[in-house]
Amino acid sequence: MIVAGIGCRKGATATEIDAAIDAALQEAGLTPENLTSLATSDGKGSEQGLLDVAAARGLQITLVKPAALQAAGPRTKSFSPRVNEMFGVPSVAEGAALAAAGPDAALLAPRIVLGTVTCALASTTREP
Repeated sequence: MIVAGIGCRKGATATEIDAAIDAALQEAGLTPENLTSLATSDGKGSEQGLLDVAAARGLQITLVKPAALQAAGPRTKSFSPRVNEMFGVPSVAEGAALAAAGPDAALLAPRIVLGTVTCALASTTREP
């Protein structure tokens, strides 16, 4: 299982989100076929860009509750002061990916930032 955790500003487009996912996959040496699902904070569940990306890629979106994001926080590698102030977590993308992939998940690559979108990849195993 490989989960792309997504953090984005309100109104991020599908094109922007797709580009961030593709950049994260490339950084980790993976292909789009390796990806099994998307994850984000539960407050982003109505973002049209995310919904469009999930539909186009044939992936489900896991909406991660704040408590699960916070529980995954100690396993994240990145820290965004802005995100920490707004959501109380170091990284929405990393936290969402780790939470959705499960308690034994590990980051395959820390979050990448592309414009207004961040993406991190987590897997239930350290090797994809």
